[in-house]
Amino acid sequence: MSVGALATVGGRALAYEQTGDPAGLPIFVLHGTPGCRLSGRHPDPSRVAASGLRLISYDRPGYGRSGRHPGRRVVDCVSDVAAIADELEIARFAVSGGSGGGPHALAVGARLSGRVTRVGCDVAAAPYDAADLDWAAGMDQSNVRELGWALAGEATLASELQREAEEALDAVDDDPTAMASDFELSSSDRAILDDPGVRETLRASTREMFAQGIWGWVDDSLALITPWGFDVEELRVPVEIRYGASDVLVPAAHGDWLATHIAHAEVTIDEHGGHLSTPDQRLDRLLALAAA
Repeated sequence: MSVGALATVGGRALAYEQTGDPAGLPIFVLHGTPGCRLSGRHPDPSRVAASGLRLISYDRPGYGRSGRHPGRRVVDCVSDVAAIADELEIARFAVSGGSGGGPHALAVGARLSGRVTRVGCDVAAAPYDAADLDWAAGMDQSNVRELGWALAGEATLASELQREAEEALDAVDDDPTAMASDFELSSSDRAILDDPGVRETLRASTREMFAQGIWGWVDDSLALITPWGFDVEELRVPVEIRYGASDVLVPAAHGDWLATHIAHAEVTIDEHGGHLSTPDQRLDRLLALAAA
């Protein structure tokens, strides 16, 4: 395991982490919203080491140890991923993103098609400006409320997310799942949140994602509801889309929309799942992505 930082355009620092086999197949794993490079970390490093995979995660700007990039769009992650890949001398790689990381993974696949072998897109949101989708239908009211803050503008959003982050940090030692307490999650999601390994990862990632404040969360939220800067129909590399039928954070209609608008996408619907996955499920999907 290693953590590094590099300077990119404008002198911004990007913090990244590598886990697994240094000689293994490289996969960039893009975290959700909010999140950081630790968010998808498997609680058993030996499982990752034995997987034969080389996993690279990084803090999107404003999260963790990465410098903020105000006004960033989803597509702006492409240059960040390319810079890290160049720094690590990785010519070809797969990319996987979950939840808020899903659109970013699609952007990388669309704009780095000469370097990306395959894209995994898990429980991801569709574009907010999609004409044929009721974006908030079926979404938990706490997420709808956050959407309203984002639509009201950066000042309102930042004020509300600052309060939520402070409450989460105050509670994280005793209850690392506090950020999910207001959501009416499915029974499968609640069971995953009860797992001790998941709770420990949440504890570490919650502290780290807010290491420089709430601006990564603010900028992610705004980027997801403004034009992404690319069209999902640009994608020509193989794409795997997975979503849960009982997801109330990113409703299944979003996954269905992506499946309809991305040519030749391979689609998996988890009829019994919600938004979350166990660490072993995530690792198994990465292994399948590598094998494909």
